[in-house]
Amino acid sequence: MKSDKPTLGTLLRGLRTRNDWTLKEMSERSGIPVSTLSKVEHDRLTLTYDKLLQLSQRLNIRMSELFAEEDPQEAAAVTGRRSIGSQDRAIRVKTNNYDYFYLCTELRRKRMIPLVTRIRAKSVKEFGELVRHPGEEFVYVIEGRMVVHTEYYDPIVIEAGESIYLDSSMGHAYVVGEGCEEALTIGVCSAAEGDLMDSLMSLHGEEPGGIHEL
Repeated sequence: MKSDKPTLGTLLRGLRTRNDWTLKEMSERSGIPVSTLSKVEHDRLTLTYDKLLQLSQRLNIRMSELFAEEDPQEAAAVTGRRSIGSQDRAIRVKTNNYDYFYLCTELRRKRMIPLVTRIRAKSVKEFGELVRHPGEEFVYVIEGRMVVHTEYYDPIVIEAGESIYLDSSMGHAYVVGEGCEEALTIGVCSAAEGDLMDSLMSLHGEEPGGIHEL
């Protein structure tokens, strides 16, 4: 059964329509070929992180706007919101170290970002530089085990059924524990700022080959 979740193509077409741009005009503004934009709008192609960042910067929009429908009824204060998340409706972001599945993406301006993560890096050397972003995060290991490396503490092994809560502005890295090929986790990243999703998305561009898939 086809998901009713908007695709990147649908959202991109909506953005172009709202601005009354032709494909050629959007191509000129974004620097992305007409043929590429057309394929994306028809869901025959996705975009790399670099291209998504290029769209965001050249069209002067937030990265998160490429992952949420425009809500004409959106009010300053929203109560009673809810969203049912599932992995097949998630936005997938694949990087060298992780395979992320961002859940409940139709809700905009969230103060926490729920996600399922498959960890693949086997060591800090393979992982690379520790990452930092605003806010705090909670991670619960579902399968396998992970080793958490931070700039202020010794590495610690987190087994399946265990969890960790930490300050995300502290440099940190999650790698696969000994004896496991991968580790599967579910977690929440939280911050008071409205651009949390943009902050998280910006990290993926630091890993060569990072791609976004819907």
